[in-house]
Amino acid sequence: MRLVFAGTPEVAVPALEALVASRHEVVAVVTRPDAPAGRGRRLTPSPVAARAEALGLEVLKPDHPRDPAFQQRLRDLAPDACPVVAYGALLPQSALDIPRHGWVNLHFSLLPRWRGAAPAQRAIMAGDPVTGTTCFRIVRELDAGDVYLSEETVTPDVTAGELLDLLAVSGADQLVRAMDLVEAGAVPEPQSDQGITIAPKITVADARLDFRRTARELRNQIMGCSPDPGAWCELDGQRFKIFRVAVAGPQELAPASCWPPSVTSSSAPVTARRCICSRYRRRASAGCRRSTGPAPVSRAGCWHESPPRRLRRPAPGDR
Repeated sequence: MRLVFAGTPEVAVPALEALVASRHEVVAVVTRPDAPAGRGRRLTPSPVAARAEALGLEVLKPDHPRDPAFQQRLRDLAPDACPVVAYGALLPQSALDIPRHGWVNLHFSLLPRWRGAAPAQRAIMAGDPVTGTTCFRIVRELDAGDVYLSEETVTPDVTAGELLDLLAVSGADQLVRAMDLVEAGAVPEPQSDQGITIAPKITVADARLDFRRTARELRNQIMGCSPDPGAWCELDGQRFKIFRVAVAGPQELAPASCWPPSVTSSSAPVTARRCICSRYRRRASAGCRRSTGPAPVSRAGCWHESPPRRLRRPAPGDR
């Protein structure tokens, strides 16, 4: 089939590469316009745009997919289907109607659970034991289209960013198989109307830590918010971000309890075996050997450790 791929961030690149390597023909790529990046705020193409250009593909960067010029170019390309991974813009019905077999999205959850912009993050924050990927036909209603493929995986002990990387790779092959099903005339199955949950984008307010919660709940919140926007708390008037933790002792610690018992604190609702943290608006730089109570980070007892994905190592002056 003739395909026009739509995607923007790094997690969409494996799917693009898999489709290019398949027997289908990718004739063009749709992505978001260049955006300011780096200290100099220079306009930078998206990861998908950069990879598509390296592959010699035509790249379309409409300000919005409703643009008449973009829709006319899409008609000229005459795609049979448009596979999508994290494109980042709502598709109007006029664009959805152009490809003969519609737009097929790779979504990073087991639909109908976690419809929305942050499915992997919300799955970790909710402590879901399993997650997965779903390929479905896009309709006007949010992530509600009929499903071609849905594949489950046990949720690993990773951050949201790392989980997205894993699902991007496994989902790339799934999207190719979904295109094979579309070409063969397979009829997708309607989603269940039971178990629908919504996964809105993670806000800074969502990422604020409340140390009255259990250790497991805090661990899920921290890992689900890493690397972006980063779970945070305040200590001595300064704001800190925490990017990775592991719970010590029992899997569930009640507020105001501590593990091991030899550790004492006047207010210790959570104990972390280790964490990677940074001052607010700085790079992840250090981990604390032990974190308890409302002071989960301190300069004492910290050591440097590799930061989580997409976070650069600290500059010499960052302490």
